[in-house]
Amino acid sequence: MISISKQAVCHHGSSHALPIVLSHNSNPYIMKTLKLSVLTICLFSALNSFAQQKNEWDIRLRAVGILPQESAKIGVIGGDINISNAYIPELDITYFFAKNFSAELILGTSKHKVKTQGSNLTAIGGGSSADVNLGKVWLLPPTLTLQYHLPTGIAFKPYIGAGANYTIFYNADKGPVVQAIDYQNKFSFAAQAGIDYDITKTVFLNIDIKKLFLNTNATVNAANLTPGGNQSLAPVLKNINADVKIRPWVVGVGVGYRIK
Repeated sequence: MISISKQAVCHHGSSHALPIVLSHNSNPYIMKTLKLSVLTICLFSALNSFAQQKNEWDIRLRAVGILPQESAKIGVIGGDINISNAYIPELDITYFFAKNFSAELILGTSKHKVKTQGSNLTAIGGGSSADVNLGKVWLLPPTLTLQYHLPTGIAFKPYIGAGANYTIFYNADKGPVVQAIDYQNKFSFAAQAGIDYDITKTVFLNIDIKKLFLNTNATVNAANLTPGGNQSLAPVLKNINADVKIRPWVVGVGVGYRIK
């Protein structure tokens, strides 16, 4: 037996939901379905009211430093990796879907020099602790984060956030040593913290720090370095794999404009 009372069990704003009273004789599947329906209605009601609290766009232009905290496991030749810092302009678009909650998308691209350090090249007539110039590569790392803004009530407005990054590696220049190099595009987790400081109601300054937990797999083709007297090394040198942790800090300072 299923009966419906006239009392509301879910109330948020102007939304109401009626509770469902289930007897012990009810079909378990029907009971679960009805309970889930009531929960869904209550949740939708709460989110609908929550989302109507604020509708604001923030646009920021920042000067950003991308500071890799790199390390790598390199096959065959061993050693570690070195990735240069980069400094770029960055565009940031933030949408407030609630009073203290927003979503931020950052757009920017950076160019980095890459080399190995301490690699063992004795098999091809090189040193036992050599650096290998692997050229340069461009990174395009669009990052989407959800943010919570602390309601301070003053000009200083700190926030924290977390989200996802997808980094695209493109225009890889192999450098003067190896024959080719390839990087895999990768998803990663992103965390951030920052502060907005209001100059006027619409213009503000911003300081932002992000950590991208970015890894990639690189494949180096160094078959061109195969010694003439040892052609059996060619297949090995053609496919040198590296598990690379980039893990950059992204530190930015800029100015923003608020649209309500």
